[in-house]
Amino acid sequence: MPKAVPTATLDVTDRKQLTRAVKDLAKQCTIIEAAYDYVGVPEWRVRPGGYAGLARIIAYQQLSTKAAGTIWGRVEVLLGKVTPGTVLAADIDALRACGMSRPKISHIRSIATAIEDGSLNLKRVTRASDADAQAELVAVKGIGPWTADVYLMSALGRWDVFPHADIGLSEAYRMIAGERKRHPPKKFLKTGERWRPYRGVAAHMLWSYINAAREAQRGGV
Repeated sequence: MPKAVPTATLDVTDRKQLTRAVKDLAKQCTIIEAAYDYVGVPEWRVRPGGYAGLARIIAYQQLSTKAAGTIWGRVEVLLGKVTPGTVLAADIDALRACGMSRPKISHIRSIATAIEDGSLNLKRVTRASDADAQAELVAVKGIGPWTADVYLMSALGRWDVFPHADIGLSEAYRMIAGERKRHPPKKFLKTGERWRPYRGVAAHMLWSYINAAREAQRGGV
C-alpha cells in the first residue's frame, strides 16, 4: 500500500502529491508502471459540482466531448442557469431541441426532483464517506454507479473511487496487460483492489493511457 502520501491529506489538485501517489502505484504495479512510462502523471479530471455538475455528467455520457459540449451549451443558453428549478420548469420539447435525448432529460429531471424534495442532499454527499456518498447518489433514479463515481472523483476529488464498469478503463488495462478480452465489471472491480487506497489515481492513469494510445493510432502523436 502506498505510504508516501497519507490518504487523509491527499489533494488530487496538488501536482506534487498526485505525482508521489502515481509513482508509489507504479512501483507496486507493472500495469500502472507501463502507463506511467507512456503518459507520465495525468491531469486530474475536475468538473463542477452541485446539481449542474451532475446534470452535465449525464448530458456528456456516450457522446464525444465536442458534441456534448455543443448540446450542453444550448441547454445553458435555454435555462440561463442550470438548477433543479429551471430544469423542472423547462419545456421538454425545448430541451429536446437542444439535442438532449428523452432518457437524459428524464434523468436530470428525476435528479432535480430528488434535490427539491430533499431525498438527495449534495451537501450531505460532500461530507459523507465514499460508500455512503455513492449509496445516496445511486438511490436516485437517473444516477447509476458510473455517474456517481465520476461525480465523486471529478467534483469532490475523491481519490479512491473506482468506476469499474468504465469500458475505457478495462480496455486500457487489457491493452497494457496484453490480454485477449477485457475484464467484465465485477472482475475488474476485484482487479482494482490492488490499487487501494488510490484507485481513482489508477483510473486516471488508465484513462490517460488509452486516450494517448488512441491518439497515436490516429497519427496524432
